[in-house]
Amino acid sequence: MFAVLMAGGVGTRFWPMSRKGYPKQLLSFTGKKSMLQKTYDRIKPLTSDNNILVITSEDLKKTVLKQLPHIPKENIIGEPVGKNTAPCIGLAATIIEQKASENEVMVILPADHLVSNVANFRKTIQVGAAYAQESNSLITLGIQPTYPETGYGYIQVDKKIVTRKARDIFKVRTFAEKPNFETAERFIKSGDFLWNSGMFIWSVKAIKREINDHLPELGEDLKLVKQYVGKSKFRKALSDMYSRTKSVSIDYGIMEVATDVLVIKSDFQWNDLGSWDAVYNISKKDKFGNVCRTKKDLLLDATNNYFYSPKKLVVAFDVEGLVVVDMDDAILVCSKEKSQHVKEIVEYLKRKKMKSYL
Repeated sequence: MFAVLMAGGVGTRFWPMSRKGYPKQLLSFTGKKSMLQKTYDRIKPLTSDNNILVITSEDLKKTVLKQLPHIPKENIIGEPVGKNTAPCIGLAATIIEQKASENEVMVILPADHLVSNVANFRKTIQVGAAYAQESNSLITLGIQPTYPETGYGYIQVDKKIVTRKARDIFKVRTFAEKPNFETAERFIKSGDFLWNSGMFIWSVKAIKREINDHLPELGEDLKLVKQYVGKSKFRKALSDMYSRTKSVSIDYGIMEVATDVLVIKSDFQWNDLGSWDAVYNISKKDKFGNVCRTKKDLLLDATNNYFYSPKKLVVAFDVEGLVVVDMDDAILVCSKEKSQHVKEIVEYLKRKKMKSYL
């Protein structure tokens, strides 16, 4: 089994901590290890370092290697430019096919998710890998929802196909984009919707089949790149491919149009950590609901706030529901409930060509 860690995102919702040179997946929000390192730790017992690929940006390769020193240098692949998840996953499948065979199973894991109950997670991965080998289907992991979240996509399940080791595998009926609150409530009440985790399991052969059927131009590009895997001209071939290929997500390009798609109903705790509010929700709080990652703090009549300031004293008086993130060159102050909109600040900085803050 091969594992593919997708570590190329920029994490704009976590500005000003997340920057182009040190994005979300390389940061630590809980404990000392980064999200990328925790993703590696979760999958490592199920495979070998030689069978773990990290797809990141060319600019981040050295930092990724520093955080994951046991992974062979050649297994850390830098994309010349981000083109969403379909080219990333197709590239990983091509490399695995060249290194091993098209019959290998690959597990696709975003490097910026949090997972609790890791033993349960690993057992689910093992069930999915075994069934992917047996069925040659595309398999995704759906999370049993616990509340009507509007920041996640959803998967509607169809008939149950099989149960393996107490884990039910269903045919997928449809994928749904991030809903409004009322729609999310209906999804939860119906009982047949799961959160879309963005984690996938399939054989190289299965995903190649779907790429060739539904994204034929990408399939042709990957055939050209394949002959250079492991050779001196690989980076040049990769650069040529990424200059041509279209930006498309694996969900839109493959999962929503493929016919042989299954989902494993999973009940381990999962969070894709999409905003500062989500970080607040998973963090340890004081008796007034405040999260304080600060050098020192003095809070007076302050409730339900998130403060990050590792070098300065934070004094807060008569405030509620704030996010305050203090970095050397920038300070973010916003309400928790609006923290998903932080990415709009990054877009504004880009438009104003304030590159030093990106």
